[in-house]
Amino acid sequence: MDLEHKEEIKAKLVKCEDVENPELHFKKLRSIGDKLITDTSLDDLTQFLNAIANKKRLIILHILKEKDRCVCELETVLDESQPSISHHLKILENSGLIKGWKKGKFTHYDLLKSNRTNKLIGELNSIFN
Repeated sequence: MDLEHKEEIKAKLVKCEDVENPELHFKKLRSIGDKLITDTSLDDLTQFLNAIANKKRLIILHILKEKDRCVCELETVLDESQPSISHHLKILENSGLIKGWKKGKFTHYDLLKSNRTNKLIGELNSIFN
């Protein structure tokens, strides 16, 4: 952080009602920020949240909880083209939420229930509890 920005922030901290020592408060906040910025578990959580932060992908997850589905079934459910469905499936697969495999001429997808997903959901719960 450059010195000018640091001084601007400290000037704002002085105006906070509950801050007696803005320099100390600034250092504590920077320490918290540095720790969170380098926390790789937040990278995993960000990827997870980005993957599910789309209504069409949530619909795909919802339909896959019933049973595995081929891409053409997902096209029907979502009324979307195959390239659009494939784009969403790739994001979900790269996030470790689903898996795909060839079944004859068709690719089928299913939910990938894993400890990693449960851990990410637990981390999300811990933020709000």
